[in-house]
Amino acid sequence: MEAPRLTPFCTLHVELGPLREMGPGRAGQRRIIPILGGKVTGRIEGQILNLGADWQTIFADGAADIDTRYAMETAEGALIEIVNKGVRHGPPDVMARLARGEAVDTSSYYFRTTARLESGDPRYAWVNHLILVGSGSRGASGVEMHLFAVE
Repeated sequence: MEAPRLTPFCTLHVELGPLREMGPGRAGQRRIIPILGGKVTGRIEGQILNLGADWQTIFADGAADIDTRYAMETAEGALIEIVNKGVRHGPPDVMARLARGEAVDTSSYYFRTTARLESGDPRYAWVNHLILVGSGSRGASGVEMHLFAVE
């Protein structure tokens, strides 16, 4: 059997609000990062809406469990839900620099996700059947996530 191929699908430019610390949870330090907006470019295009959040768990080794749910609106007015789950980790000094909002070369840490999209709009029903994987970078006030369709 042939291995699946990855095809560039879209790029998410996600604007984030201030981090909210929840404190220790069952598995690690919990925090919520509001999603304020942004844009989507590529095979689908539109605006990320000001709703949703990244609900993170930070483990003892500094790795972040990423669990986001948010939405976008296409130029045609279709709403598409985005659920993106994954992990971000790297050396402690690199993770500390990211936490301070410093620019860090993406080759010095690991930030990968799996994403599912869902829409009830018939024009975008095809997104309901995709499996996507992502490679991301964290900036001072946002995330850039490159999604690839698994084919």
